[in-house]
Amino acid sequence: MKRWAQGKYNLKNPDKYIGNKTPTYRSSWEFHFMKFCDENPAIGAWASEAIKIPYRSPLTGKPTVYVPDFFIQYKDKKGKAKVELIEIKPSTQAMKENIGKNSHNQASYVLNMAKWEAAY
Repeated sequence: MKRWAQGKYNLKNPDKYIGNKTPTYRSSWEFHFMKFCDENPAIGAWASEAIKIPYRSPLTGKPTVYVPDFFIQYKDKKGKAKVELIEIKPSTQAMKENIGKNSHNQASYVLNMAKWEAAY
């Protein structure tokens, strides 16, 4: 039995998708975000796992690569063009106050902070 929803996303608006490969979701959260990007008229273009950002892992000290879940181009409420990188994570891996004493969540949090610092 699968632990998470996984599969290939079927594009309804392929002209908006600027990725090089068929988008693959690894959770129901990613699936719903893909659907949002595909169907939302404010989003002009989007891609899944299309950007690679080098960084050094604070856990191993070795150089590695961070691949954000999504790249989106959209217009805000005022019509101004925006570009953002989006990462889909549970709050237990992204918010310090929610990681608790679980060593996996603690390591994930440290790694995620290093990735996001490299991205910005």
